[in-house]
Amino acid sequence: MTQIILEAPPTKAACVSSLNNVMDTLYVLGGKWKLPLILSLVQAPRRFGEIMKEVDGISPKILAKELKDLELNDFIVRRVYPTTPVTIIYEATDYSRTLRGVLHELSNWGEQHRERIKQSMRKK
Repeated sequence: MTQIILEAPPTKAACVSSLNNVMDTLYVLGGKWKLPLILSLVQAPRRFGEIMKEVDGISPKILAKELKDLELNDFIVRRVYPTTPVTIIYEATDYSRTLRGVLHELSNWGEQHRERIKQSMRKK
């Protein structure tokens, strides 16, 4: 026999709080490039040119802007090494690594969505 557990619907305050939390998250991580950049840098520290190759389609101007935003919000660290020429390495912070679970879930959802779209295209 299957037991059904009924949960009380969330309160209006809980809904508003949840919505505010999502809005804050999207404010910091919103846009086309932030999450792909974090994902790239969580995998390994990289130089600017390496990031350009890894994250297909981003322009140098947008990459520079997004890296500055991510650094400002403590998701990445920009390390400058006094070589000739100067070497600059971008790497993920421990704070950005707290997004691993979120990135994993987004990846899983994206894979399911892609398959769903493929199946709906086959039906037509």
